[in-house]
Amino acid sequence: MTALPALVPHRVIGTRVRVTEPLPLHGDGRATTRAVQFLRECQATGLSTHWETAAVPGYTYDLRTLHHLPPPAQQADETSELTTWRAEHAYGMLYHRRGPGFVTVMDRRERPASARFTLDHPDLLTAFHTLSDATRLDTLAPAHQEAAVHLAEEGLTLIVDGWAVALPPRMRRWPVPCMGI
Repeated sequence: MTALPALVPHRVIGTRVRVTEPLPLHGDGRATTRAVQFLRECQATGLSTHWETAAVPGYTYDLRTLHHLPPPAQQADETSELTTWRAEHAYGMLYHRRGPGFVTVMDRRERPASARFTLDHPDLLTAFHTLSDATRLDTLAPAHQEAAVHLAEEGLTLIVDGWAVALPPRMRRWPVPCMGI
């Protein structure tokens, strides 16, 4: 099994991961993008993920962009946005596959429509690969910053408070039958 990044405190037991502290999906851009990166990697490895977040209304981004990630555990005081996430989540809603010199992204978050993106421009590819880790936008070259913003406009990266992270997981495990995705 691929090791999860040590971005948030967690325990892995078999095919389950339990995050031991609430994940911040609001406020600090670094903490938010690192939490999203962690959830993306859990999704990519096919782990059953149990985590909680503080029920805070008023996210600075559209929370629907995260519906492809494992939803948080149900809480008594949660917002309707979190309840909707749990109801709409399905495995394989957003993922990417890599080829030589390109990345293909499949996006089925907006039902019933779906979108397929092929990233083959060098700046888009570099930005996408760099943003596999949560990154400050101002550390990127100007062309890669522009590419990151373009990817965010398409819902493929999340930008929060000057930090960015790529959203589509690279699927390493497919459910059986794999053609069901």
